[in-house]
Amino acid sequence: MNTIQFQSNVIISENLEKELLDIVSHYPEDKVFLVTEENTHKLCLPVLGQNEVLKVIPEVTIPAGEENKKLSSVEKIWLFLSRNGADRRSLVINLGGGMLTDLGSFAASTYKRGTDFINIPTTLLSQVDASVGGKTGFNFNGYKNEIGVINQPKLVIIDTAFLRTIDKLNFLSGYAEMIKHGLIHSRPHWDELQNFDLDNIDYDSLKYVIGRSVAVKDYFVTEDPNERGIRKALNLGHTFGHAFESLAMKQERPILHGFAVAYGIIPELYLSAKKCGFPENQMESISKWLIGLYGKFEVKEKDTDAIYELITHDKKNVGKRINFTLIPEIGKVMIDQHCGKEEIKEALDYFRKLNR
Repeated sequence: MNTIQFQSNVIISENLEKELLDIVSHYPEDKVFLVTEENTHKLCLPVLGQNEVLKVIPEVTIPAGEENKKLSSVEKIWLFLSRNGADRRSLVINLGGGMLTDLGSFAASTYKRGTDFINIPTTLLSQVDASVGGKTGFNFNGYKNEIGVINQPKLVIIDTAFLRTIDKLNFLSGYAEMIKHGLIHSRPHWDELQNFDLDNIDYDSLKYVIGRSVAVKDYFVTEDPNERGIRKALNLGHTFGHAFESLAMKQERPILHGFAVAYGIIPELYLSAKKCGFPENQMESISKWLIGLYGKFEVKEKDTDAIYELITHDKKNVGKRINFTLIPEIGKVMIDQHCGKEEIKEALDYFRKLNR
């Protein structure tokens, strides 16, 4: 891993227990707190090791599931910190997937106007996406991540040992963000991702692939920490993806975030072909490959207006202007690409036909 350079505080773990004890040692013994959710408490906490210091850290556990990414869960963390004497000298350790690291990071960022926190992501999605970049928050009023702040963790520790605890669907969910990184970064990384054997995962090799994927996000985040410019490259697949995810939630057929991103990439590749010259043969082959990996997501014609309305609430929009991140070719990005309602409907028609 020494060939992969990170500009922010990200490490690919070689000895998780030692690395965690090192950062904990910089804080008062009674000012370190652990935030988990039900699944990571059961499956991932043992991976941290049996050190006596780690065993006595106070812990709060919130219910698992995206439906619990809400204000009441943040309040639970705030109350836990308050009742246990947390202050601005404290450290909050967030152990879990993207839902948990988003919530825990937001709670720490706003408690007493900000306490230190570190993220130990336990799913592939959180390792390559949610825990890196400083985005925190929760869902509100039916919209994804509607409330939040950008605040960088003191450290992100990535350990592939946790990935043995997740199922195939959650692995694929994280892999979708890696696919996005390949599309916006370089042809060699894209080829590496397409050729990786997802049916027989080599976790030693995966550590290096993850490192390269995280380095892509780390580069864009460091160059543009407040998402005013080039960091928007990371939004490929997310404008349609968030709309699909919200629609699925409203229709009580929820889909994993990464699956929504994978589906969102397809109509955004269509827009890339129509507006930016992305090769149509590549658009077709990549779209079919994604459907093969992630299955079909039915979108009915009557859903068109609802999806468009959801897209109008996307945070990348400026006024009434709907902006997309598109690619003219693999490894090149064009941000702030305005698309009108008819173009959006046309891309949605393309997606719908592929999913029949």
